[in-house]
Amino acid sequence: MWFLTIMCVSCLLMGTQAQSSASFRRANDRNGRCQYSFTVDSPTEASCPSLGSSSEMEALKTRLGLLEALVARLVGGEAVPELSQGSGSQSGLQEAYNQMMGENTQLQREKQRLDRKVQDLQQRMEELRQEAVRLRSRPCMQQPPPGVPQNDNSFRPGSGPVLSHLVSRPGNTQGDTSSLTDPAWHYESPGYQELTAVVTEVSAPNLDGPADITGCGDLVWVGEPEMHRKADSIAGKYGVWMQDPEAKEPYGLEMVWRIDAVGSEVRQLFGYENMDQLTRGFPTKVLLLPEAVESTGATMYQGSLYYQRRLSRTLLRYDLLSESIAARRDLPHAGFHGQFPYSWGGYTDIDLAVDENGLWAIYSTNKAKGAIVISQLDPHSLEVRGTWETKIRKTTVANAFMICGKLYTVASYTSPNTTINYMYDTVTSQGKAISVAFKNRYRYNSMVDYNPVQRKLFAWDNYYIVSYNVRLGKQE
Repeated sequence: MWFLTIMCVSCLLMGTQAQSSASFRRANDRNGRCQYSFTVDSPTEASCPSLGSSSEMEALKTRLGLLEALVARLVGGEAVPELSQGSGSQSGLQEAYNQMMGENTQLQREKQRLDRKVQDLQQRMEELRQEAVRLRSRPCMQQPPPGVPQNDNSFRPGSGPVLSHLVSRPGNTQGDTSSLTDPAWHYESPGYQELTAVVTEVSAPNLDGPADITGCGDLVWVGEPEMHRKADSIAGKYGVWMQDPEAKEPYGLEMVWRIDAVGSEVRQLFGYENMDQLTRGFPTKVLLLPEAVESTGATMYQGSLYYQRRLSRTLLRYDLLSESIAARRDLPHAGFHGQFPYSWGGYTDIDLAVDENGLWAIYSTNKAKGAIVISQLDPHSLEVRGTWETKIRKTTVANAFMICGKLYTVASYTSPNTTINYMYDTVTSQGKAISVAFKNRYRYNSMVDYNPVQRKLFAWDNYYIVSYNVRLGKQE
């Protein structure tokens, strides 16, 4: 072990840089170990005072003791008491300590602020998670408002179970991860001949008298929209609702059916005992369809739900009595999933409709170059009975429906005051431009269908379920 001996320690500590001679010596001590000696003359002192009487040495020891105690307590996390102000050195130590403690306090406050911010973020994340769970697991039955009596017999007997909760439908209106904004659809064909239309004046019947509810005729008037219910959440921004004009047991003509079409896996079919229960929001039946629905083109007819299977041109007939798929068939050459939708988008390539003459499909094909094609379907087997090709592009109209074997198209889905602008008669295979006033009160009409028994148009306009009275007559 080597030792370095410093002579006159207090002199060295208190002195300035040595300006006199210094000497260095190395020799073995009495035990034979190597010992180094380094000697420096004090520039101010002729001799070292006695250690026992040196006030400077005592002050140095005092300061060193204070420093050791301060460091020990700071390392150990203890509070350090105030130091006395007896000397300039102690005052400097006190000032340094106070500055250190002030910085420590600021750090503690910053840490507390960050901890609070993290807690707020965690609370917000929990709120969002609970909201997502609520949207995905909304109860089928809701409590009636105060003052409205409970309806103990609200559930109609049926062959299948009633679901108490919805199955989750994640994310997107048309896909799994995209936003709820519908995509823009464009289809251009340089060889296609556009429809040239001249607005025709319509001679309407006396609208003050009773409506003619017998027989068929041309659509000559559409009334103001009547609102029946607003959807509870974003899942109901657009959808489809209907009544079966030829209902079968166990459900009657008053039964109302609804499908919320927002989502990538739409499979829930809600049933309401009547219009009053729809308005109050109390479903009496919730069926889980075996295969997902594509968009808002479904319809109800003769005890079955007819709809397009998601991501395909396959049509399905879902029997309400057996609660199973009773028939399936591909619609020949039909575009699907964004090839030939209505102008509002929504993958509305295939639109099923019912009128006085039966079941219809409204769609387009590559051969038709985007023009609307109409096919009448066998309601049992879904086989195509007849097909007609019109001269109006499907992507240029907002929606379409059938009345008495005639196709009618709506010009706009957002304009508050638009028109039904085109009619095609499957009997004469002739089409023409017309102008019948039509209102989109809520500025986003994603579904328009006709009910031949109610003699009404059913529509879904930006969360709102609405209906329109219509009149049929003779267009001149």
